[in-house]
Amino acid sequence: MMRLSIVAAAVAVAPLASAFVTVNVPKSASLVQSTHLGAAVIGPSSSSEQPASPRSSGATTTTTTTTTTTVSFTDDRRTFMNKASTSAIAAAVAATTTVATTHVAPAQAASSQMWTKVPVPFDDTLYDVDFDSAAHGYLVGARGAFAETNDGGLTWEPRSFSNLDAEEEVTYRFQVLSFKDGEGWVLGKPTLLLHTKDSGKTWERIPLSPKLPGEPTSILALGPNKAEMITSTGAIYSTENAGRNWKAQVKETIDATLNRISSSGVSGASYFTGSIINQVRDDYGGYLAVSSRGNFFLTWEPGQEFWIPHNRGTPRRIQNMGFVQGDIKKGLWMTLNGGKLLISPDEPDLTRDTFDFFEADIKTGGYGITDVAWRNENEVWAVGGSNTMYVSTDGGKKFVFDKSANEYPGNLYNVKFFPQYGPNAGWALGSNGMLLRYTG
Repeated sequence: MMRLSIVAAAVAVAPLASAFVTVNVPKSASLVQSTHLGAAVIGPSSSSEQPASPRSSGATTTTTTTTTTTVSFTDDRRTFMNKASTSAIAAAVAATTTVATTHVAPAQAASSQMWTKVPVPFDDTLYDVDFDSAAHGYLVGARGAFAETNDGGLTWEPRSFSNLDAEEEVTYRFQVLSFKDGEGWVLGKPTLLLHTKDSGKTWERIPLSPKLPGEPTSILALGPNKAEMITSTGAIYSTENAGRNWKAQVKETIDATLNRISSSGVSGASYFTGSIINQVRDDYGGYLAVSSRGNFFLTWEPGQEFWIPHNRGTPRRIQNMGFVQGDIKKGLWMTLNGGKLLISPDEPDLTRDTFDFFEADIKTGGYGITDVAWRNENEVWAVGGSNTMYVSTDGGKKFVFDKSANEYPGNLYNVKFFPQYGPNAGWALGSNGMLLRYTG
């Protein structure tokens, strides 16, 4: 039986910590933070500590003491309960992305079929998949869905934390998964951050302060003990000691920046209050985020002190955004209400309020597009409502329908490729336990 080591740092922890281990939190534990996020370090503090100057070369870090408790980890305990609420979860997610749920396929002239459905051990909505080798990877989703593969994704086995009973386990929604060189992170809601240093054989919980600006929305493994995390307010943090301390990379949250400077040239940005959605990071550290109302978007690159707002350039609401071939310098893509897809030219000027986008030729019949990914320079995939899939072979100018998921009900939310593991290493994920493997 494998063992799961839970490390409870002496910081103010989220309410769910008791689900893993009960810890005594010192009264002095807090999040050291000034008005400028650049001076913030997550860790314990005392009344004698002073925040670092926002103009100093780096924030002062502190070291937490830890108490380790061991609990068991099993791969066969999870009782798969009635999934009646799965349809409600899928409907809620679909509502936020304005995708159609009635399955009526768009025109299928000259349609392709380049994906194969892979069975998984649950029917919950799947949110993310990642690999630490060509053969070994993990899959996460709603209601505590967590599965492992050791054959490149051909088969998946359920994994579970044995110290959580079935009713408690299904309250977690694992949304983000990231691996690099055997080190991995899982981010869930209610706020839960897990970390492994041995390719998932053991996991530890990383406590996060409730004073963290916004909710953690994404995390990326960057190597031994290193990771980068972003929150719903645009705060970006990095760690170099496996999550014991987090150092801010941006000096202010997005709403603080937009309310401090003049943003009159960007519709909806002045006097902004709210959060951001669809935060994504390119392969070189640049970030892209969409306002929660979908009326403007923002970019940030390493070395910049603040986020920069940009007009959407269209009256339609932004659904999602991302990078062309994973690089902000190669351009951006944007999906809009009504199944529209816009793509910018390469080398976009990130200092401008407005970007130049061209509209892709894609006939969705009104179905919303939820995600877009480049397999290579020419082959581009878009997925969306009612499990619709589209492929372009000219870099995103014209798309045709792919019928791989046409016979299955539900919605697709995520499509991603892993070129480091081969030209056909691609996956599409969605509701009702939908997992598709690219076959070409």
